[in-house]
Amino acid sequence: MSTMLTLGLVFPGLFEDQGRAITGLTMDSRAVTPGHVFVAYAGARTDGARFIADAVARGAVAVVAAGARPDELAPGIAFASVADPRRVLALAAARVHPRQPATISAITGTSGKSSVADFTRQIQHRLGHASASLGTIGVVTSGGAQYGSLTTPDPVTLHVTLDRLAADGITHLAMEASSHGLDQRRLDGVVLSAGAFLNLGRDHLDYHPTMEDYLQAKLRLWELLPAGCPVVINLDGHWSDRAAEAARARGHEVVSVGHAGETIRLESVTRAGFGQHLSVVAGGRTIPVTLPLVGDFMAGNALVAAGLALATGDDLEAALSAMAGLTGVPGRLERIGTLNGGLAIVDYAHKPDALAAVLDTLRPYATGRLICVFGCGGDRDTGKRPIMGAIAAAKADLVIVTDDNPRSETPAAIRAAILAASPGAIEIGDRAEAIRHAVRGLMPGDVLVVAGKGHESGQIVGDQTLPFSDHHEITQAMREFSP
Repeated sequence: MSTMLTLGLVFPGLFEDQGRAITGLTMDSRAVTPGHVFVAYAGARTDGARFIADAVARGAVAVVAAGARPDELAPGIAFASVADPRRVLALAAARVHPRQPATISAITGTSGKSSVADFTRQIQHRLGHASASLGTIGVVTSGGAQYGSLTTPDPVTLHVTLDRLAADGITHLAMEASSHGLDQRRLDGVVLSAGAFLNLGRDHLDYHPTMEDYLQAKLRLWELLPAGCPVVINLDGHWSDRAAEAARARGHEVVSVGHAGETIRLESVTRAGFGQHLSVVAGGRTIPVTLPLVGDFMAGNALVAAGLALATGDDLEAALSAMAGLTGVPGRLERIGTLNGGLAIVDYAHKPDALAAVLDTLRPYATGRLICVFGCGGDRDTGKRPIMGAIAAAKADLVIVTDDNPRSETPAAIRAAILAASPGAIEIGDRAEAIRHAVRGLMPGDVLVVAGKGHESGQIVGDQTLPFSDHHEITQAMREFSP
């Protein structure tokens, strides 16, 4: 941004000295350099107000926070008290880094956000747009993954990213919108053209007190969309009726998709190898669609992506036709290889609904056994552990319970909570050994899915992130046990 930054430009009306020059803003005191504005807010583990003195010592010239001005703050440091520092930070970041792609779609839901964001990028690229996606797997353009890994980055990082994408000529962006990101105001300041809701299943109840709170955090996306902007909803997803009702109440046009969809109705699905043929009804016509991916839920995700293309001005039939060229997202039903006539797959499923959907999808391909290797993350919703154990026991023929990202918890305690609801499961705490055990036992017709970590390249144990990749471990085991 070439214009000199001032408090008045970045924080209009908040400070007495609106003309004071500043060099930037941050919510991390460690990132402060001379001339910065430090925005302090309470986080999950600590209150940013504790670090005001550190920020000033590093050169902050102004502070934004909730509550009264700290008594110890030097008179020369500007201070603004605001009710919602998170939102103020997001809007300020949008002013400091003002460029954004012209067409931005935001996708929320418990499962499928990464796939829909990437499918939307792929469809829009095939339709002639300079497109990108932003989310869990990073920022992806036609040049490939570039940077980032959070589902919804902090506001400063997000707006730096949007500004860079716009400068690079990206006109269409599809981004994930997590419940945490929406609740924490990280998307405030993003100029959205369309939104999407996929589903709601049990997750993040360590953060949201109830499922209703979780839903309301998701539905805040409709508040961020300008009035009249379209939203795409997969009506087959859990809680989709509530999402559609809330969207219409705010004046948004609803583009509905799925078996229950009205705009794009999925009439039938025929499995074709590791792909499928869809029959879609739209605009009074029945349209055959080829999708080189498996699973009803992948069909639903792809139709949401086509719906977002329609919602942002593209031709629907062209968007549906573009689905034939879709490629899967890393770590989402990703085929790794075969051994002894058995197939190995990696999937990111780490929530009950997602694990059930993956196992249901793979069941028809298992003429032998369906084998599931999975665990649950530490310092996260503990209630889903027995639920996922029961799902695996009911839907897989062989279950191996292992470690996911134990974080600060005792790994054996996490496994015990899963095993309590998964009778007959094998316990192998070492994830690499669990994968080796499963791969070594593959027989003709078996399908092995290693679930939970997907594309991740590390395993969080205590306060360390150790190098670890399910993809790599499966590949290594297949080499080891190959005849």
